[in-house]
Amino acid sequence: MMAQYLALKVESEDCLLFYRMGDFFELFFDDARVAAQVLDIALTSRGEHAGEKIPMCGVPVHAATAYLQRLIKAGHRVAIAEQTESPEAARKARGSKALVNRAIVRVVTAGTLTEETLLDARAANWCVAIGEVGSEVAVAAADVSTGRFEVIACDRASLGAELARLGAAEIVAAEGSDAPATVLRPRAEFDSARAEERLKRLFAVATLDGFGQFGRAGLAAAGGLVAYLDHTAKGQLPFLRPPVLAAARDTMAIDAATRESLEITCTAQGQRKGSLLDAVDRTVTGAGARLLAADLGAPLMDRAEIEARLDLVRLFHDDAGLRDRIRAALRALPDIGRALGRLAAGRGSPRDLGQLRDGLDGAWAIGDRLGKLAETPALLAQLAPRLRGHGELIDLLKRALVPSPPIEASDGGYIAAGYDPALDALRDTGSGGRRAIAALEATFRAKTGIAALKIRHNGVLGYHVEVPARAADPLMAADSGFTHRQTLAGVVRFNAPELHEVAASVTQAGAHALAAEAAHLEDLTAQALAGRLAIAATADALARLDVAGALAERAIEGGWSRPAFADHACFEVSGGRHPVVEAALARSGDRFVANDCVLGERSRLWLVTGPNMGGKSTFLRQNALIAVLAQAGAYVPAAAARLGLVDRLFSRVGASDNLARGRSTFMVEMVETAAILAQATERSFVILDEVGRGTSTYDGLAIAWAVVEAIHEDNRCRCLFATHYHELTRLAERCDALSLHHVRAREWKGELVLLHELADGPADRSYGLAVARLAGMPPATVSRAKAVLAKLEAGRAKTGGLAAGLDDLPLFAAAAQAEEDTCDAIRAEVEALDVDALTPREALETLYRLKALAREG
Repeated sequence: MMAQYLALKVESEDCLLFYRMGDFFELFFDDARVAAQVLDIALTSRGEHAGEKIPMCGVPVHAATAYLQRLIKAGHRVAIAEQTESPEAARKARGSKALVNRAIVRVVTAGTLTEETLLDARAANWCVAIGEVGSEVAVAAADVSTGRFEVIACDRASLGAELARLGAAEIVAAEGSDAPATVLRPRAEFDSARAEERLKRLFAVATLDGFGQFGRAGLAAAGGLVAYLDHTAKGQLPFLRPPVLAAARDTMAIDAATRESLEITCTAQGQRKGSLLDAVDRTVTGAGARLLAADLGAPLMDRAEIEARLDLVRLFHDDAGLRDRIRAALRALPDIGRALGRLAAGRGSPRDLGQLRDGLDGAWAIGDRLGKLAETPALLAQLAPRLRGHGELIDLLKRALVPSPPIEASDGGYIAAGYDPALDALRDTGSGGRRAIAALEATFRAKTGIAALKIRHNGVLGYHVEVPARAADPLMAADSGFTHRQTLAGVVRFNAPELHEVAASVTQAGAHALAAEAAHLEDLTAQALAGRLAIAATADALARLDVAGALAERAIEGGWSRPAFADHACFEVSGGRHPVVEAALARSGDRFVANDCVLGERSRLWLVTGPNMGGKSTFLRQNALIAVLAQAGAYVPAAAARLGLVDRLFSRVGASDNLARGRSTFMVEMVETAAILAQATERSFVILDEVGRGTSTYDGLAIAWAVVEAIHEDNRCRCLFATHYHELTRLAERCDALSLHHVRAREWKGELVLLHELADGPADRSYGLAVARLAGMPPATVSRAKAVLAKLEAGRAKTGGLAAGLDDLPLFAAAAQAEEDTCDAIRAEVEALDVDALTPREALETLYRLKALAREG
């Protein structure tokens, strides 16, 4: 047995091996030590291997799913080794002591889950592969629980943003890759030529042109992903729809740091509660919640597609009765997308077929209701045909299945009466036999005079007679007609010829009935899977309706408005609010103060000053979130909004040490700021908060000054820049597209009153001491700080302070040009030298001349 186990362990590679032994999955050696610690179960031992006791632990097969969930969450992968034959078949084939054959039938990993209990109903579960061919990069992503399959072409600079958008449970790459992978697979699996053949076989096509034009990196990624899924499923490849080709440029680029800063789909702590998604989500189905998260994670760049989504939201927004009826109907529907995924993966149940029946039937009813509308938005016209259909399958499942099919198929009882006359006859035989057994029990009681006599059944003895031990003697007699089978502490068990005949007919009929039901289940599953692509399209249509209705509900609830879009790079928001902060204030009975934001060609960069706690960061974030919502096709928390499309969104708001990578807060800030300056375009939207605060005052001011100039002169993007460096306000005199604003605050009777209102012009002061007093700093410390501040301000007034000499500083572009000119002059001198021909004296004179040039620069 251990030889078989060790061979399977080698095959399982780095996975924990669940080795089936009867009613338990057993783990041995280091696997047992790891599992015992994670699962908090007893670690025991058995036998010896290499002279040492073998550590072991086990979990019951019937409860394995719960244990798997804990192991997967702890970051482990689990290989399932099942018995591939019965003990009886093994003994018959290889003798009485034959070992039952076992094989790894599945590798359970975080990215390949389909079980309902292992998945979050409201979150997608992506498995991602990265393809790299030369300078080309692509990402292939699949959610095997629903069959979604995407291939995204990108470049190395945007790879991180795509991975952050997907939030994959697993990332697969080829061995030797420096991509941020969690699993490395043989490089041969990512060969683009082999991948093309693999995809053709999978989708039974002669060419992939019908799906779009794959690049070599896209083929490598898709082929590598399919190979990995096939490896984990051990030949039972999960349901995959034809791949949808996309490019990173099709959606707003949002890097990982920005997603974390804005907390779009989860907070910095990884929780859904407190995120933008949580504040917006009013969906009533799991599929709708998953689609809404995908929409917010990948705002669109196609204006027509955005407007189509908004038109559908408006339909439900303007018709409350329709919205309520559709949402009520959707709320009652099962998750047919995931039910289909389980059936396709070979892990489906009768209940999954019942969910398809009920879901498709409900979709048809919704389609009928929407089909009666006088006017329909273009997107609804596209969705409507997907809702109605599957009539033959719905009728078949209605006839074949009981109203509430069970999860487990092993006990039968899910095929409806009247569907199969032969099955009904077997059931009648079984039920008649059970009545005969009840009658026989009464006969035996009368015959023996033992009132406590019962006919029972178990898996070992089958049907048998059971009497109390004190009454068993008469039945032990040779002429009693009963045959002794088993003696226990309080009862004795017997068999009888009459019981054997009746029991045989009952057992045989029951076994045949179960076999007949299993055959029907297999046939019904095959017929359902024949239409899997159309069923998946119906599931998608229901999810899109749910998202549109939910966004309309949220807009009505919060007084949100439909955004408008312009062809030029503008950002005009009237009465904008932060949806998460507003919701939190509403719970405490407070009111959110709305603010306007108008960025245009003449004021595309706002410099925002004011006290801490005054609302600067909130103002910056709310406008970034408005851009996300608008391009996701949602109404926005504002009185009105008119935006030019944002190609890239950047947020440098707050930071923390990244000790794992040896980066301080300031280093993280500089890395993120550098990425913004390198990647932001004229169509981008950037929010920057307190850049430069993590180092000395002079260094920080210098960096902030240079960043503002670079944003204004080079990137020329729409930008909100919050700062406490009041010296930066001087830039308004020399940067024609820079506009000064501040958050208002007042001191009243010695107390600081934060108004959270945005006003034009710079702040009169920082109110730092007032905020310190508000925070509860001891009065003596505040007084001392006030005295120190007075001295510092007096010195600044006398010397010109930090800003002394800045008026004579050339603008960023001019300074950069001057530096470039100097470097070019020195380079020209050096390139003109014939080093081998120089005498020592000429070489020395040349060095002096170059030094003089450098000094002049």
